[in-house]
Amino acid sequence: MGFTQKLRRTLRPLGKTAQAILRWKRFSFNDAPPVFGNSKPKSGSHLLLQVLNGFTQIMPYKYVDADPVRTIKKDGERWTADSIAASLRAVPSGVIGWGYVEASTENVAVLCQPGRVNYFIYRDPRDMLVSQVFFATDMHGEHGMHDYYNALPDFDARLNVAITGIDKDGLKMVSVKQRYDGVFQWLEQKDGMCIRFEELINNRDVTLNAMLDEVEKTGYKIPTPREKALPVLVDAIQPKKSHTFRSGKTGGWKQYFTEEHKKLFKDVAGDLLVRLGYEKNNDW
Repeated sequence: MGFTQKLRRTLRPLGKTAQAILRWKRFSFNDAPPVFGNSKPKSGSHLLLQVLNGFTQIMPYKYVDADPVRTIKKDGERWTADSIAASLRAVPSGVIGWGYVEASTENVAVLCQPGRVNYFIYRDPRDMLVSQVFFATDMHGEHGMHDYYNALPDFDARLNVAITGIDKDGLKMVSVKQRYDGVFQWLEQKDGMCIRFEELINNRDVTLNAMLDEVEKTGYKIPTPREKALPVLVDAIQPKKSHTFRSGKTGGWKQYFTEEHKKLFKDVAGDLLVRLGYEKNNDW
């Protein structure tokens, strides 16, 4: 990270806090409950992030944290459970946090407490896989799978690997079934709201209202009337402004999954889609 970028990272919280003080005409930002937005990679995290940024316009939050709390380091190594939990606790008061964290005992102990708001967004595994392949191949040269994917002959071959996972020559990526073990762990938690990416796209207003209801379940009353708050959140959702944006659609997997991909997915993942509620049976 260069000096200019470091300086911007240092000054950003100060500037955002100043803006919040002017907007809300207050110095204290302890009234609204702590909020954390969570996701699996390539499952709608930046869409959720845009909604959370909208929250700062309708509730007295300072800003949304610039950096996510991660489970995996950039070099592929995993952060320790204690360091992840410490990062969650380190999100400043009055600041909305976000990241990609698992439902470990340590993380649940921090996030799943009375008076906190936790969102977890997940996506149809088939769309997630397609998105991951495009992202790693074409959009993110530092992705751990970038070189390997580009060494394969075509998209079909890359999607095969995304489905099965890989563990050879220093490369390790779990299968699609293993990826979603973490999703089920969050779905089993009583404290928190799990959101389907598809619902936020296709049933937007209902989902946004439910997210606001989740805030008020803590006993906090959102100061902006609902009829004014909802348009602000709708306006905040602009997928094309995300640097990871590719299509922003649901069901796009149908353009890329061949019959061979479907068979391989079913062999590897079993009844995953049925358990998640995306299919009624495995005859898709």
